[in-house]
Amino acid sequence: MRWLLLKDLQILKRSPLLVSVLIGYSVVVSLVAGAALSSGPGKPRVAFANLVPKEQSEVALGGRKVDATQYADKLFAKVDPIRVDSRAEAIAKVKSGEALAALVIPADVTQKLQGTLGLSGSGRPTVEVYYSAENPLKTQFVKDTISSTLAEANAAISAEVLKESAKYLNVIVAGGKVALPIVGSVDILGLRNARSIIEAAIAGLPKDAPERVALEQVSRFAGLAADNLDLSKPILASISKPVQVKQIVVSGSNSSLSAFAAEAAVVGSMMFVALLLAAGMLALEREENAFGRLVRGLISRTGLVVEKVSLAGLAAFVLTAVMLAILAALLGFDFGRAPLWLVVLAFGSAAFGAMGVAIGGLTREVRSASLAAFVVSLPVAALALIPSGAVSEGLYDVIKVVSGVFPFRPCLDALDAAISGGSLLTPLLHLVALTLAFGVIARLSLRRFA
Repeated sequence: MRWLLLKDLQILKRSPLLVSVLIGYSVVVSLVAGAALSSGPGKPRVAFANLVPKEQSEVALGGRKVDATQYADKLFAKVDPIRVDSRAEAIAKVKSGEALAALVIPADVTQKLQGTLGLSGSGRPTVEVYYSAENPLKTQFVKDTISSTLAEANAAISAEVLKESAKYLNVIVAGGKVALPIVGSVDILGLRNARSIIEAAIAGLPKDAPERVALEQVSRFAGLAADNLDLSKPILASISKPVQVKQIVVSGSNSSLSAFAAEAAVVGSMMFVALLLAAGMLALEREENAFGRLVRGLISRTGLVVEKVSLAGLAAFVLTAVMLAILAALLGFDFGRAPLWLVVLAFGSAAFGAMGVAIGGLTREVRSASLAAFVVSLPVAALALIPSGAVSEGLYDVIKVVSGVFPFRPCLDALDAAISGGSLLTPLLHLVALTLAFGVIARLSLRRFA
């Protein structure tokens, strides 16, 4: 088998342009695909649970009642809401993949909002956002979408707060009428009017009257308070987040978007190199009429499959190991986990190599094998990158099954676990099973290969 491997390496050595194009094309396409991960779906599906009772939906703001639920329209401008009745149902929508995220409005939001406006110290109102971190692209997209929509709702609420607060300040400073929830309309004298009355009282007192000192102190206080309360309006304008967000991760990894893009680029390069090389090299044995001579005594059919898988796997492993080392240095990955990276690259390269040999055995011609490998690889990668919630639940279940038949998704999961920390056992066993399955398919295809 060793001499056969050397023969194949000599063939590659005689075609440096082919090797360069193979490597360059796979790297460029994979990096472009990885860069494309920075864009998400246009309008994500978000489960929405409003737990506020209808009778508690209004907030007393100044002298009028404001329906807090009207600000939900701000949240729905950029999302496709799936209305549910409970927190548990909203979380279930995320876990099933039907929704990208879940937005839950707790029952005490209006109560706390009223307390915030009344400065009662009951705490800022909080809305809950649940999402699955199975895909860093989806995670970042959900965070950005929810943050921007909540910012718009906060801006609308804070504008109302500022408008009413400014009215109260004007009344306190200049005087006027204000409507209070219990006592109704009340006349407020105002600090400036109070100062004028005090100044008039002081003017009517003798210069040596003992009451002048106390009244002058009150007058100065009223003047300072009136002047400085006017300055508080810009401060109120800076209070832009009356509602805060509590984010809860339902499941998934903690990989960043840049790390995920690097992982996808590495696995994509591995896929292209291993598939195209394995499929082409096996089909080449038949086109050069070497297959018959090889299996008549020089090597068994099983040995031939193993050799082609080894060749393609070795080439893909070396390329992606170098590629991952460069990306790891640029992105600051923990090199203490590098042995786990190499394990994943070895398992993934073998799985893609076995798949490529199976394609070469089924197509039997170099051109057909290369075309089939290329046509199969792109849809497989695209399907594996679709996050839950981006499509309907039934379609996503079909996508998961299809992705599970090919090595891209389990290899990406394994590499993500090796880099960010996670369980490697399940995706590695998945890759082993796929390697054996494609190896068996490749071996059976050689029965009609001559």
